[in-house]
Amino acid sequence: MPFGGVRENGKNMYAVTVGKDIYILDAGLKYPESDLLGVDVVIPDFSYLTEHSEDIVGVFLTHGHADAIGALPYLLNEVQVPVFGSELTIELAKLAVEAEPISAGFDDYHVVRGNTEVVMNDVTVSFFETTHTIPDSLGIVLETPAGQVVYTGDFKFDTTALPDYRTDLARLATIGTKKVTALLGDAAGTANQGEVSHESAIGDYILETFRGNKQERIIVAAVASNLQRIQQVIDAAYKVGRKIVLSGQDLEKVVRTALRLKKLHLPVHENELFVSLKNMNKLAPEETVILETGRMGEPIRHLQRMARGDDRNIQIGEGDLVFIATTPSTAMEGYVARTRDLLYRTGAKVKQISTDMHSSGHGSSDDFQLLLNLLKPENVIPVQGEYRAMNAAKKAALEVGYDEDQVFMLEKGDRLNFDGDKVDLGGSVQVNDTMIDGSGVGDIGSIVLNDRRILSEDGVFIAVVTIDRKKKKVVAKPKLDSRGFVYVKTSKDLMQEASDLVEKTVSDGIKNTKEFDWSNLKNSVRDALGKFLYEQTRRKPVILPVIMEANQNGRRRKRGNGPKNNKAKQSHESNQSNADKKQNENKHAGKPKQNNQAKQSKQAESNKK
Repeated sequence: MPFGGVRENGKNMYAVTVGKDIYILDAGLKYPESDLLGVDVVIPDFSYLTEHSEDIVGVFLTHGHADAIGALPYLLNEVQVPVFGSELTIELAKLAVEAEPISAGFDDYHVVRGNTEVVMNDVTVSFFETTHTIPDSLGIVLETPAGQVVYTGDFKFDTTALPDYRTDLARLATIGTKKVTALLGDAAGTANQGEVSHESAIGDYILETFRGNKQERIIVAAVASNLQRIQQVIDAAYKVGRKIVLSGQDLEKVVRTALRLKKLHLPVHENELFVSLKNMNKLAPEETVILETGRMGEPIRHLQRMARGDDRNIQIGEGDLVFIATTPSTAMEGYVARTRDLLYRTGAKVKQISTDMHSSGHGSSDDFQLLLNLLKPENVIPVQGEYRAMNAAKKAALEVGYDEDQVFMLEKGDRLNFDGDKVDLGGSVQVNDTMIDGSGVGDIGSIVLNDRRILSEDGVFIAVVTIDRKKKKVVAKPKLDSRGFVYVKTSKDLMQEASDLVEKTVSDGIKNTKEFDWSNLKNSVRDALGKFLYEQTRRKPVILPVIMEANQNGRRRKRGNGPKNNKAKQSHESNQSNADKKQNENKHAGKPKQNNQAKQSKQAESNKK
């Protein structure tokens, strides 16, 4: 049952249920697209899992990228279960969990390797090493009474991969000798055309880029957890005699963790290679490489801030080379194009790895077919990609002999059932997206997003009216204001007509009702204003009516508050007066007697005069 990672990029999370036991495979997030205004990240909906929390036996992680571990802090806040992963994956998961107060303090982690087996009831969980852009990536095998369920995680085949990144092909072949009931295979790269470049070729390309720009300051934008790319930048910087400045706390934590675990290799001592951000200005441009990853390891958005001059430490300008060393998703291509335009406006040069090299951490269609030939699964479930990618994986499976009814294009919440003989869809569970905005988890829904969209497109229109409910009249001319809708100073006629309309609507609403209702009055103002403003401007701003009531003392109060208790108010003022009086008496009571004598002397002199 997928909770994410199907028909979308990122947010990988799948649950395999054997008997009553639930095995969770990955717990990832995804970064929002442009229509999710103000949302920081999106995570899966855990409602089903929290309802069945007693049945969850563990969370098994494939690698340390955000699309596999980013939702873990929020999941552990809901369910306290053991977490399994490779050494580096667990350390990065700890950083993610400790960074969120809701899950800080969790400590039930278990480190596994490619040859580890974990026996749980009727299931044996084992692993196999895979090639990805981060070391210690693993695939997961659940050996059940009905056969094996294999989940690849992010994978590709690269014969030039370094030892920490190498796929264990022999282990894959061994898994294929037993019955593989289902394969959850990474489909993200299957829709890409052309052959994926080997990482050794990409390393040479980065080195040549550095060598070809000898005088410029180089700013490299990379994903914080793409350790393979960071290693290539380190190697290239050392070979051309440059120092590296790490920009971003997330990047520093990842690099420090990788160095401690010896998953990053430095050609010299780190003090000879890295320079702190505060000492960056001591370096000449030709000596500098700035490695930036932005907030939460997502670099492109932060590049825009640097191009606009909003970053307090780094401003991109003429003579800089901005090297975008990440391959953006399809949804981000428009954003990247706008970012490049901003960078060119600053006078900087821009180079993007994806325009010159076909780099990807995901297997091609050929890789997917090779995987099928090694594992020989009875059923294929493409995961980790948009529908077009899943469809490309399905096509690849059909080309190597699979039938249509052996390939399943699942949606979030679909329940695919295996009974040992046949496979079928057994209904589905509603699984929504959970949006994270600041410290709020799940409090942003479609209504809030729709309001944000309207505010971003048509602005807000505010009308403030003061009424006397007893006399049933408006006691002050309505005050109107607008933000993002019209410029008030050049729209005086529109504002005057709107003011008259509000006054008339409120007056009629007060006079023509026997039982006063604040909500009906506010809605009538909103409806009348909305219709009028649309007729005049063809725009629909968010309309905020604020209705105040003048009480007997001439003061105003906002709608909805009950009448003030005058007796209580007088009592409060009386008590305050008594308290002030007592305080003054205490103030004089503590003074020495000589002050009283001085006062008497002054009084006597005054009497003489």
